[in-house]
Amino acid sequence: MLARRAGLGDRDAFALIVDRHGPALLRYAGNLLHRSDQAEDCVQDAFLAAWRGLPTFRGDSTLRTWLFTLARHAAFARLRRWPNAGSRPFIPVEEVQDRLRDLREDPERSSVESALREALELALQLLPPRQRTAWLLREVEGLSYEEVASVLGTTSTAVRGLLERSRTTLATTLEEWR
Repeated sequence: MLARRAGLGDRDAFALIVDRHGPALLRYAGNLLHRSDQAEDCVQDAFLAAWRGLPTFRGDSTLRTWLFTLARHAAFARLRRWPNAGSRPFIPVEEVQDRLRDLREDPERSSVESALREALELALQLLPPRQRTAWLLREVEGLSYEEVASVLGTTSTAVRGLLERSRTTLATTLEEWR
């Protein structure tokens, strides 16, 4: 088992873990934080915590969900340090709605798909961190409801509620794209 070897100090095994899970963690942290420098630092903090914690990792969850949990803790620690980061949007709703509308009407856009992707990124910023986390883990990273629950330290029923609220907010925010 790769985690066990890394927990015993095998640097090559740990490098394989980083190679295997690093891109997903970076994508996840980037979507949560919206700043690449902060996302990179977050993932580095998560892997440092993993290196330190692997000797005592019992395998109660999968290595993947444990790493996402560590990345979530690192990202939320950064979010708490930023003003208005708690459960509030990062930017005023009115500002986002104007920008969403502008993206759709912009004739210079090379592709509607890239404009929609940018609109979705803006809409995700409206979600409180736990809802955004649940949505990203489920819809982008493909984790099961049980795995998302493990990362968030909650139940799969609670995850279903978080996802329902996030999907409703996103559908309302992106209504003009239908």
